Amino acid sequence: MKALVDPFCRNAIWELLIFAVVNNLKFTIMRSFYHLKGKGCTACIAGVTPLSFGSLARIVVTIVILGYNSSQLQAASGGETLAQNTPSNSRECYVQFESVHRQTTEPENPSGGKNDTKIQVALLLDTSNSMDGLINQAKSRLWNIVNTLTTLRFKGEEPEIQIALYEYGNDRLRAADGYIRLVAPLTTDLDLISEKLFALSTDGGLEYCGAVIQKATNELKWSANERDIHLVYIAGNEPFTQGKISYKEAISEALGKNITVNTIHCGERSEGVRGLWKDGADRGKGEFFNIDHNVRVRYIITPYDDRIDDCNIRLNNTYIGYGKLGESRKVNQAAQDINAASISSANKTERIVSKSGSAYKNTSWDLVDLVTENEDALRTIKQADLPKELQGKSETELKAFINQKQTERTAVQKEIESLSKQRQAYIDAEMQKSSDETGDDLGKAINRSVMQIAATKGYK
Repeated sequence: MKALVDPFCRNAIWELLIFAVVNNLKFTIMRSFYHLKGKGCTACIAGVTPLSFGSLARIVVTIVILGYNSSQLQAASGGETLAQNTPSNSRECYVQFESVHRQTTEPENPSGGKNDTKIQVALLLDTSNSMDGLINQAKSRLWNIVNTLTTLRFKGEEPEIQIALYEYGNDRLRAADGYIRLVAPLTTDLDLISEKLFALSTDGGLEYCGAVIQKATNELKWSANERDIHLVYIAGNEPFTQGKISYKEAISEALGKNITVNTIHCGERSEGVRGLWKDGADRGKGEFFNIDHNVRVRYIITPYDDRIDDCNIRLNNTYIGYGKLGESRKVNQAAQDINAASISSANKTERIVSKSGSAYKNTSWDLVDLVTENEDALRTIKQADLPKELQGKSETELKAFINQKQTERTAVQKEIESLSKQRQAYIDAEMQKSSDETGDDLGKAINRSVMQIAATKGYK
């Protein structure tokens, strides 16, 4: 049997395996999913027992080389608990890692340093039955949205980017919570957002727009700085008026915290107007969009994608995990590379470009980012929190090692930046040649409104 996994996805899986071999990893996986391309070939590994690297390697190698079904995977894994939960027509290949050490919320700023300005974005996504296309667009556009946000400056200063994620309208959620769930709080941990986004699935339900806007307004830690940009994007397709909580009251509360509410109706514009999605945006001082959520995002493959992908391997090798989160977060970094590649090679390239920018910060688990933001961090870090190969080294030796990794990272980031500019010029030229005038998708809608709203607040 031939391999059934997309070549880019397969390459990303091998990157994860190589990383694990080099670092002699043993880690616990609470849940991991491998969705395979090919007719009827789907499998889900749902193990709650610790998996050694050997078991994971057998599983992944089995998937990549042979395309086994779930019963064969169980034999390959040495009997770890397996379950087949994914639809037989799945066309994705992605991996999700959730370490037992994962924190439910990220420390606001573990390094102690602070940016003076922030762009805070909350995505409120309808995950009812008909919204599979919306979720796929979100997966496809996450890194493109991040790259747009990172172009903005306030008086020459680069703002900190924070993203939060809610789902609503899903029957699997608690009725007592209004079928609403905070998936991830406002965070700079973009890998966490990616992980949680790829774990979303749809199920029918009631969609309470007013309630989810109110929860996002009151539950998230919005900054008080008037120069900051606070944005809510709510996407769905049912009337905006569903539920006991009035969307008008919820939006009024949001405006009281300087939050701009933007609405994205999935369907015909006239339906969005009749369903009061446009009225929601007007009241929220935001933008109203209608999108075809079932349209696949168009990508342009460029001559620079493979070279940027090669840079990614070197970039990942500059990360040094520390503390309880270090090992699992570094594995998750590679897993999110796989997730991005499962959408398309171009989507993975967008992620790599994001990883080369300053918005991609991992101070909670990476020593290089930690020391970059807080030079005194090495004086207080516990030896037990260092990777084994660095334990027992002097502060001087640690600084030298970290400085070397920082130098390597900076060089790779500059290379990616140069290649990404050439890549974007190529894409722009190809877009001008094309007569394909596609409408807004989720990413286009968010990117366009972000730039318009930022301009009104003095961002350039």
